[in-house]
Amino acid sequence: QLQLVESGGGLVQPGGSLRLSCAATESNLDNYAIGWFRRAPGKEREALGRIATDNTADYVSSVKGRFTISRDTDKNTVDLQMNNLNPEDTGVYTCAAGTIGPMVEIWDYWGQGTQVTVSS
Repeated sequence: QLQLVESGGGLVQPGGSLRLSCAATESNLDNYAIGWFRRAPGKEREALGRIATDNTADYVSSVKGRFTISRDTDKNTVDLQMNNLNPEDTGVYTCAAGTIGPMVEIWDYWGQGTQVTVSS
């Protein structure tokens, strides 16, 4: 059973940056596609981006150019670098591990999430 733990959330001012990490113990995250998701207050969970096992990443339009997903193999984490944050980025950020492909997107494992609040 893969267990995922997110970290790095907190309070940041508009225009600021945060870096979130998705870590796993006892499993190599390089073997999984990793997705990052956000649930804003009063809204449904939305996908933000994902990174495949070949390290190709894609993003939704609302975060493209501001958010970057990358793997840190040494630490066995997948990080979400968030720049130029705005209050609409507030929410609980969750990572998930699974399988993606041309016709497949299955997220088998989920973390508990970390809160990000963008406010002055």
